[in-house]
Amino acid sequence: MFLTNIAASDYRDPWTASFSERLARLGEGSRHVAYFYPHPNMGTFRYRVLNMLEALATTGLDVGASWFSRDELCHREAIIARADVIVICHAKYSVDFAQLVARAHARGRRVLFDIDDLVFDSRYVHLILNHLGNATGDSDLDYWFADQGRYGALLRLCDGAILTNEYLAERVRDFCDLPTAIVPNFMNRAQLERSARILDNKRSAGFARDGRIHVGYFSGSATHRRDFAVMADAISGLMDADPRIILRIVGFLEIDERFTCFGDRVEVFPMQNILNLQRLIGQVEINVVPLQDNAFTNCKSELKVFEAAAVGTLSIASPTFTLRRAIRDGETGFISPAHHWQQTLALAIARLDSYPDMAMAAAAQALQRYVPEIQGPAVIRALFGELPDPAV
Repeated sequence: MFLTNIAASDYRDPWTASFSERLARLGEGSRHVAYFYPHPNMGTFRYRVLNMLEALATTGLDVGASWFSRDELCHREAIIARADVIVICHAKYSVDFAQLVARAHARGRRVLFDIDDLVFDSRYVHLILNHLGNATGDSDLDYWFADQGRYGALLRLCDGAILTNEYLAERVRDFCDLPTAIVPNFMNRAQLERSARILDNKRSAGFARDGRIHVGYFSGSATHRRDFAVMADAISGLMDADPRIILRIVGFLEIDERFTCFGDRVEVFPMQNILNLQRLIGQVEINVVPLQDNAFTNCKSELKVFEAAAVGTLSIASPTFTLRRAIRDGETGFISPAHHWQQTLALAIARLDSYPDMAMAAAAQALQRYVPEIQGPAVIRALFGELPDPAV
């Protein structure tokens, strides 16, 4: 584990502005965009709404932008009146969302759908159920087909879609042939500032370690049991052979009984806020991102790789569509097919002496793409179809 002196951070939810404040913000500028999300949270809402607003603010363009929740759809007329573009993010069909789209279209507004997951096409329900390891009784099938159907129905009402990668965009075009735009996930300013402190601390200490080797699995939801299973045999075998290795689990993951014999060599942390998550990632030598290889996982974002890179932590990842593009194998991390995890983990451990150079290269690569200033123009193009003249 890396020796850092970065303490846990206080955190406050960044969505405390009142409705009237957010409505006034929407009315500012010469172009206006309103984001809708079911309700604020630290998951998709952060990446696909709050971070987009932050990126827009970095462009220097005269754009008024704000967010609203489903509970505020009762104010849709006031919002539509001020907006040129409306973005509905990761929401399911409902009467009130359908009315929002209809009223926006009646007033000549463009409506876009932002989604970061393959959850809108019921042809993939069987794949998702298999991936999640869910039961397949009638009640499960009723839920999942209805859930996917509602996402898809709302998507089809819109004028275009904003996706995190081209693989997911292809699935949208196959589903409903809408125009698509790509805006990847990226970090926000608070996350970047915290990460820079952690990275600077590690660098100034010469990437000093305590002699143990921490392998971290950072699970953002309770749906990754079969993903972790891709590398479970590999990590348990290495822990048997090397007492220096510690497994750190953060988030929603129930590990199986084979790991109970390791006692306190398995560290388990609950879900963290975005600032303290960066601290825990920054302490480990190796961040693992195992995924099954299927259409569902190939739609996934590379955020687990670039968030680790920003704090000087190297990743080993499965070769899915986005992950293999986010890592230069052997230079900024490692790519591992399912049957090579034990060899790849052993290789990464054997190369700890060259860790600082690789970690700094990974951080530089992440900061060249996954930041608001870089992605601001992509957000503008996705919303307005062009990069406006800053003077306008």
